[in-house]
Amino acid sequence: MKISTKGRYALRLAIDVARWGTTEPVSLTETAERQGISVKYLEQIARKMTHAGIIQSTRGAHGGYQFARPTDQVTAGDILRVCEGGTAPVACLEDDFGLCPRRGECETISFWEGLDQAIENYVDSVSIADLVTNSAHTSDNAC
Repeated sequence: MKISTKGRYALRLAIDVARWGTTEPVSLTETAERQGISVKYLEQIARKMTHAGIIQSTRGAHGGYQFARPTDQVTAGDILRVCEGGTAPVACLEDDFGLCPRRGECETISFWEGLDQAIENYVDSVSIADLVTNSAHTSDNAC
């Protein structure tokens, strides 16, 4: 599985909103400046995350984004599934792929299912609060 720019930037947006949006909403302009991501791209990501109920928006001069629920209750998996459409390592495990005609005789399906479960378990074990804590220990924003 290869996470796209959208998924990587969504996690960076989440960390930024979690870090800076505890008392008041965070503007995408501020996040864009801090993260080196275009406002237009962040708007697309924020729209998906808002629609999914992960973050909420406030309009107006002091508007912006904040988390809709506590950051220790939002996982990296929640965000990746919204922005990437899923975390399956192969297309035949994706919901919209349909039933693979070789599934019954596939010699590798158990491997792919095991890998998929390992990925799901990991991304769902890391909360946004964890990412904020872990990012405080590094200054590398290359992702």
